[in-house]
Amino acid sequence: MPPDPPHQRLRGGPDFGFSLPTSGENGVIDLNYFPTAKPMLNYLAKRILLMIPMLLGITLVSFVVIHLAPGSPTDLQTMLNPKASLEAQKRLQELYGLDQPLYIQYGNWLSRLVRFDLGRSFSPDGRPVWDKIKERLPVTITINLLAMVLILLVAVPIGVFSATRPGSWFDRGTTLFVFLGFAMPGFWLALLLMMFFGVYLDWFPLSGLTSLFFERFTWWEKLRDLAWHLTLPVAVSAFGGLAGMSRYMRGNMLEVIRQDYIITARAKGLPERTVIFKHAMRNALMPVVTILGLSIPGLIGGSVIFESIFAIPGMGQLFYGAVMARDYPLVMGELVIGALLTLMGNLLADVSYALIDPRLRT
Repeated sequence: MPPDPPHQRLRGGPDFGFSLPTSGENGVIDLNYFPTAKPMLNYLAKRILLMIPMLLGITLVSFVVIHLAPGSPTDLQTMLNPKASLEAQKRLQELYGLDQPLYIQYGNWLSRLVRFDLGRSFSPDGRPVWDKIKERLPVTITINLLAMVLILLVAVPIGVFSATRPGSWFDRGTTLFVFLGFAMPGFWLALLLMMFFGVYLDWFPLSGLTSLFFERFTWWEKLRDLAWHLTLPVAVSAFGGLAGMSRYMRGNMLEVIRQDYIITARAKGLPERTVIFKHAMRNALMPVVTILGLSIPGLIGGSVIFESIFAIPGMGQLFYGAVMARDYPLVMGELVIGALLTLMGNLLADVSYALIDPRLRT
């Protein structure tokens, strides 16, 4: 039998044994055939459009705040030089454009940002901001991704087992672990891990990202060396989020396993493992997706602490140095990149939640 007209095979395409829905003579895929395609695309377009004013608001507030902070780049460059005169300081302000009103400075910076130009650093090398950031960005992204994966792999099982065994020794032990995770400062935990695993046991290095002769290593030795250096920083980065996520997963599971459909599944004689991991855990994971996206700002902000302590050449360490030097273009460049990563993480979380819950697409 000949195929229906709206389901003709794409012209010039291979025959895979099935046909795609097309419309018109050009063989364009008809999205009307997919009932969830248009609402999902509309939802995605709305979320992307909302990111633009949010990013502008973040940049405006950040620009004003960093200029309100005491001190300026010219002060730090001239105070340590006894031969620097007031005229030299004034020339530096004119060179950096700091003699103009604040709204003009922001307008000039925003016009460069539209052209994807983050400007040049105020540091003596005068390098472009993007060149400095792109050297450090992969390190920070890698550590944060590893921390998020560790949080999911550990927090979800802990939350599930705690919810299925409330009041047990495991549940009480994880509750104590959660309270310690919330109460313990990240920098103090980093120092304790460095002292115990780096000084007493000598298992992990205290600082840096690679060993001395890293370039001479084979591919496998380089990978092992990076893992050896990143173990403590990733553990410190994930500890706080691990405590909160496990507790949140426990609360979701306790709420889900009390639902009627779980009681019905147990009444039908389904194995407890199937009830918990196939029916209950899938629904309990839905809010966790959103919480994981919202935890990205905390991970990026925490990079400043552990990268400075462990001397890791990432965005956190670069940001700290830029703030101390009042390097406004570099600070704003890092804030823009961090804001974009945060907004993209929230967008991925919203899209994932919308894919799971069709009610959000309308």
